[in-house]
Amino acid sequence: MLDRRNLLKVTAATVAGSVLLGGTATATAATPETTGSLPPVPGMLGDRRANELWYQLDEISLYHPSQEVRDAYAVLFPFIQEHAPEGLYETWRALSLEPGYPRNYAEFVKPVEAPLRTLSKLQLDNFDRFYRHDDEGLTSAFAAFGQGILFDPRRAPDESEVHTMNGSPPNGYHFWHSIQRAQMLLDIDGRRWARINPLLGFAWALQSIAKPDHRHVNPALPRDQVHAAARYWLPRSPAQLDRDFRSSPYPDSAR
Repeated sequence: MLDRRNLLKVTAATVAGSVLLGGTATATAATPETTGSLPPVPGMLGDRRANELWYQLDEISLYHPSQEVRDAYAVLFPFIQEHAPEGLYETWRALSLEPGYPRNYAEFVKPVEAPLRTLSKLQLDNFDRFYRHDDEGLTSAFAAFGQGILFDPRRAPDESEVHTMNGSPPNGYHFWHSIQRAQMLLDIDGRRWARINPLLGFAWALQSIAKPDHRHVNPALPRDQVHAAARYWLPRSPAQLDRDFRSSPYPDSAR
């Protein structure tokens, strides 16, 4: 089973503005923190606010989770181990190929609706903290995440200085898609996750091409290559993304 970091590192949106940029609808959180309000970090490379977004998501989901989040894990992970021992993604994929989909998957994940609500609020509040009312900025943060161009020396003790999906290949994108589809089908901030899901595919595609190093900053992909990925991924519907994510470990377009 994937680790908690891979579970929680993710989120996306609809097409808005430039071909590189999509967006997520706004929801519930505080005023976003701008780059100017964030203290400098010596040695950091890449966009300051995007680095902070992913750093703080790790802080609240992995390194210093609240008791509420720990309680959610204590329900979610045993459920997956017992009912999807081959992996949540593999279970989602098998169910998605059956005639009863998506109802069958909604029924499967219904027992963990409460922890999925807790994790949804955790993630969306963090995205809103830094990118509320900034759809283009959030999409750029996902693009940077996928390419591996965010270097944060605060993660040196964890040997994970680059904010990107762990693993080679980065199977955490598939796990996150399985979680997002569960949240959509259970109407847990469903409209937001439906807008976010294309950004997940966008970042997955970019990381599949870039194959970034996890400890050293990586060069950005050519702009026209990122544009091409954006044109494909950002308008995708949930059904289209389901078809895309049945491909593993890389999108068909990146093979």
